[in-house]
Amino acid sequence: MKIIPIAIFLMAASVYAGAPEGKASFASKCQGCHGANGEGKASIAKMFSVTMHPLGSKEIQTKPDADLKKTITEGHGKMKPVGGLDDKQVADVIAFVRTLKE
Repeated sequence: MKIIPIAIFLMAASVYAGAPEGKASFASKCQGCHGANGEGKASIAKMFSVTMHPLGSKEIQTKPDADLKKTITEGHGKMKPVGGLDDKQVADVIAFVRTLKE
């Protein structure tokens, strides 16, 4: 019976693999606009006249990883692409974003 809890732990750990590294990249590249916990900064949203959904919201969390990667690497709307991140760092940022739940 101990196999099931271990398997669940391993599955959960693999889902968010890279999240600690992603937190560091997020802090340096994303936090300025999205806030430390992905809540979004009202002043940035107001300045750009946009609605900024919290990254832990259903609107963001239900997006596939491929959509999040595209947003990070190509930008979206008034958000410019995030430069200076390789593919692994982008994947790590996505893993971190997946830990942000409302």
